[in-house]
Amino acid sequence: MELASQPAQQLPVSGNRAFRLAHWVSDTVNRLRLKTARRWKFAPQTVAYQGYGSTQWVRVLGRVVLTSKPVPGSKAERLAQNGNQNVRGWRAFTSVPVQFTAVEIEIGGITTRVHADRGGLVDTVVPVELTPGWHTALLRAEGTPAVETAIFVIGPDTRLGIVSDIDDTIMVTALPRPFLALWNTFVLNERARMATPGMAVLMDRLKVEHPDAPVIYLSTGPWNAAPTLARFMARNLYPSGALLLTDWGLTNDRWFRSGQEHKRRNLELLAEEFPNMRWLLFGDNGQHDEEIYSGFAQEHPDLVAAIGIRQLSASEAVLAGGHSDSGDHSGSSVPWIYAPDGAGLAKGLQDLELL
Repeated sequence: MELASQPAQQLPVSGNRAFRLAHWVSDTVNRLRLKTARRWKFAPQTVAYQGYGSTQWVRVLGRVVLTSKPVPGSKAERLAQNGNQNVRGWRAFTSVPVQFTAVEIEIGGITTRVHADRGGLVDTVVPVELTPGWHTALLRAEGTPAVETAIFVIGPDTRLGIVSDIDDTIMVTALPRPFLALWNTFVLNERARMATPGMAVLMDRLKVEHPDAPVIYLSTGPWNAAPTLARFMARNLYPSGALLLTDWGLTNDRWFRSGQEHKRRNLELLAEEFPNMRWLLFGDNGQHDEEIYSGFAQEHPDLVAAIGIRQLSASEAVLAGGHSDSGDHSGSSVPWIYAPDGAGLAKGLQDLELL
């Protein structure tokens, strides 16, 4: 077995004295939370998320947290046998990220040692030669059992991929945006949300028509909601795909993480990773998706097959904080499709002979 190793690297904090003090306070609070969690017999847990890659590398995603042990023989203990299934709703808020801890990743006969970041998150690229299709990676942090996650390897001949937002695009949120983060943290259950009419059917038809197409769910939602979102998508028969979420709190150079920047950065990364692929981009007209997708299409017109925007109803738009004002794309070389549901978007894609 070949062993690759990536050393821990805690990036320096930049900013004024107040910002550096905020980081010191944040790290001190997290150390206290870790100490308290260990006193309460919380157990270390490696949580693995679905990843993607090419035949030469894979992007592996996971998180290391301390979380309360399920009662022996309970349903929670049975679900905990899979590292993707044990944390839901408010319980995700009680888990404590384990910062900068070593994590071992095994895939395709290659073992790589990396370190989680400040939020306990692992987001790393592992060089490995794999055939196109589904593969399994094992993640294991110190003191935790290994957990499996699926990795979708995109073949060099694949020419179409799918990127979709989640809230108000494939899932009806029906909540004011200021309360959405609290809902995701404290309440979220896969049965408490409704699938957007027709979107699961549309995504399934796209996968039937383009079976090699990867599916990427790109959202500003927090990582602690990832297991519940994955269950929601499985329950509503959405195609399996990588979740690219974000984390809360301080970064090394800013007070708050930008959800818009998170989406832009990952779209640019996909363009760099797969320069010969075109992408179907799905979002909604509630806030920033049109602006973000429009900017990406202007920078990379040859990499965008079409942009599908779900139109919110009047009541949904009120909850979302209004409609975006980027509806005129007459000068764009990329086709835009607007519809209130998946059936309308499907018709537009049929007209473009993409479905």
